[in-house]
Amino acid sequence: MSTTPTTTSLVDLAARRQLPHHQYMDPATIEWIKANRPDLGAAWPPPLGPASKQLLDRSALPAAWLAEPRLQDSLHGVRHSMRTAALAALLAEIHGLDDADTATVVLAAAVHDCQRLHDKDDRGHGARAAIWLAANADAVWTHFDMVATPRRIIQAATAIRLHDLPYDAFCPDDRADYARAELICDLVKAADALDRYRLPKLSWWPDVRHIREPAFDQLRAIAFNLVVISETAHLAGASSAEAVRFALAEKGLV
Repeated sequence: MSTTPTTTSLVDLAARRQLPHHQYMDPATIEWIKANRPDLGAAWPPPLGPASKQLLDRSALPAAWLAEPRLQDSLHGVRHSMRTAALAALLAEIHGLDDADTATVVLAAAVHDCQRLHDKDDRGHGARAAIWLAANADAVWTHFDMVATPRRIIQAATAIRLHDLPYDAFCPDDRADYARAELICDLVKAADALDRYRLPKLSWWPDVRHIREPAFDQLRAIAFNLVVISETAHLAGASSAEAVRFALAEKGLV
């Protein structure tokens, strides 16, 4: 379901603190993103293995999984979830994770925002998505052509629940949960943060101070390029899933 974008650019609305609850990319904002490209160097991501490529091929979420249909094509919709899944797969590759752990990271990254209600500071959306995942685990793992296990469900749900909580805001229960899925949580948080180049304010762009991932800087360039390519393709008429698949293919990731 696509919703007609606002006639005022997101970058102008952000500067005036007037962003609507549901936000859609526009030509002026993507040109502003391109013009503000940081000095990131060349993008040389590690190659992805066959298992990761299969996961990314399934990373476009069914519309029925979204709590709010208006978010399907918004800044926190399908394009964001697919790029986050791709960045999570790259981080898993860098860490040398096995296929099972990689699958857990990619799946969690793909569904982390599925229970958002809007594109602003929707507090608690991580916890809602974690509950949703636990209740729909068989359907989600089947969608990714895998079988759910209690351990993997707990790891993925934990990473999803904690993805929107700053590390320094963890309560004792959060820290206990984090300790049981530490690397999965760190990689999902890092992948989500790397996709912030889509946001219409420079102070909201990726910031290494908020993550715990040594490879963060290594993937900044590919993260920026995936945003620019996929958002441009979507504005040219491609569906959200088609736009990200085009960007992934352009960068040799699928």
